[in-house]
Amino acid sequence: MDAYTGFAEVYDTFMDNIPYEEWADYIIGILREYGIRDGLVLDLGCGTGTMTELLSESGYDMIGVDYSEEMLEIAMKKKEDSGNDILYLLQDMREFELYGTVRAVVSVCDSVNYITSPEELTEVFRLVNNYLDPEGLFLFDFNTVHKYKDIMGDTTIAENREECSFIWENYYYEEEKINEYDLAVFVKEGELYRKFEETHYQRGYTIEEMKDIVEASGLRFLASYEAFSKEAPDESSERVYVIAQECQKKRK
Repeated sequence: MDAYTGFAEVYDTFMDNIPYEEWADYIIGILREYGIRDGLVLDLGCGTGTMTELLSESGYDMIGVDYSEEMLEIAMKKKEDSGNDILYLLQDMREFELYGTVRAVVSVCDSVNYITSPEELTEVFRLVNNYLDPEGLFLFDFNTVHKYKDIMGDTTIAENREECSFIWENYYYEEEKINEYDLAVFVKEGELYRKFEETHYQRGYTIEEMKDIVEASGLRFLASYEAFSKEAPDESSERVYVIAQECQKKRK
């Protein structure tokens, strides 16, 4: 889980092509479809807080949890600039603790893929279930086995910009369903470049596996969608959204 240290400071630079506003509209639309228009929402694996900020601006009382101190430092700076009232917690998602329950938990940008053990992911989802209000909603996305094996596996991605550059080498281990990617990041400082190196591991999951994990955690599996649509996912899906619901607590 040790990731996004040196890369944290340039993460937003290399993610500037991601349509976060459109992604937020999709997430908010699903939350509202299930009657969640306000109240406490947890962003689990919040990173630098871009999505957390957008949800906060849409009227939700946001909590952000992330394991990277460097990413949260950037999130805190965004919070200072925006003035949004967001609580950030430096915690491992496998062991996170809240002060009470929340109406919804969201976890996006393939955060759950960093949990490479199905057993550990089940425990994460059990924690989610524990901290949800009665019939609260859990909305998350994940990258599929197909994406890692057939799209990203054993490829090299590089990007060169004036202020920073990176080389991203992927290695897919089919038996374990794990994608290893080695990052080399070069950040310009004056006339020279400072180099950071990191290794990340993500596990691909099939739709069937993820449904089993959701149900084993005590959550109710409601639906799965091809990312940013209401279409059912299939074998060609690269990113899938799952909607699950707390089902063990009783409403007062």
